[in-house]
Amino acid sequence: MSSAYAYGGKSQFPPHKFVGILETNIMKALITGGLGFVGSNLAHKLASIGVDVTVIDAMIPDLGGNYFNIDKIKEKITVIEGDIRDKNIIEESIKHKDVIFHLAGQVDHKRSINRPYEDASIRIDGTLSVLEACRKHNPSAKIIYSSTRGVYGEPKKVPVNEDNPTNPLVMYAITSLAAENILKMYGKFYGTKTTILRLVNIYGPRHQMKHSYGIANYFIMQSLSHKPMTIMGTGKILRDFLFVDDACDAFIECSKNSGTDGKIFNVGSGKGTSFIELANEIKNATDGKVNLVKYTKVEKQLEPGNFIADITKITNETKWCPKTKLGDGIKKTVDFYNKNKKHYW
Repeated sequence: MSSAYAYGGKSQFPPHKFVGILETNIMKALITGGLGFVGSNLAHKLASIGVDVTVIDAMIPDLGGNYFNIDKIKEKITVIEGDIRDKNIIEESIKHKDVIFHLAGQVDHKRSINRPYEDASIRIDGTLSVLEACRKHNPSAKIIYSSTRGVYGEPKKVPVNEDNPTNPLVMYAITSLAAENILKMYGKFYGTKTTILRLVNIYGPRHQMKHSYGIANYFIMQSLSHKPMTIMGTGKILRDFLFVDDACDAFIECSKNSGTDGKIFNVGSGKGTSFIELANEIKNATDGKVNLVKYTKVEKQLEPGNFIADITKITNETKWCPKTKLGDGIKKTVDFYNKNKKHYW
């Protein structure tokens, strides 16, 4: 038996008219995981430029889906509450779509270790479900897949380019890499058009703040809750942080650029920021405090060390480049949660 709940309306923009800086030829788009953090921000972007948007989300508890995320555009898009692993639901959802932004997945590394079957099912079975639906019912659609920099594991040097060996350390990164390989197989044997984006640490509005994953947003949550930002170790480890609007722009750019078909791209700022530097930026926006603590045994095992993405490939082969400075992105994020805290805590 299949069950899905749908509501919403088509884009209120004139047919085939696309406006704004990010002009696109997309007419109809499906976003899996579309009520989550990145997916809902992408829905806002696409709706604003006249795309006919459908989002699908299973609304699995604690995985980030939130109807408030699309509150301001709910009359402009179609929403399907359903699981992409359900054959009937996904086959109906992908029909007549020009592009599928495949963002459905479990991204909490701790949860992926504690619930490996769940993680593998969502990421691998879900990806297969999307691919099979496209193969049978919409073979011309392009799939943009949201992967993770976690597939690289612990890199020996930074910055890390797409040719760096993959050696994922935790379950969600392992299943993300498996999904990548499945996508590549469908491209080879069936001609499915796919692009894989390996995202760094994304931060910004519409992230569910009660979770500990997504370190920048977690620090913001701690600070806005009048708690010290907890940093393990010395705080000198480097990460690459990218504002969610810039990440969404990368998805849109790759969707309209046929030169990205069959390719993998890193999507990041290309800059390294230490946890201490990140916390200080948040302090400037929230008047927060920082607390350094020792690593727990589990966190020490999970720590991959410094990571900075080499974004040369995507900036050379597309028109995309990151635009938002870390301080500016944090200020926008803090302003959003100050206004909408009750929907995310």
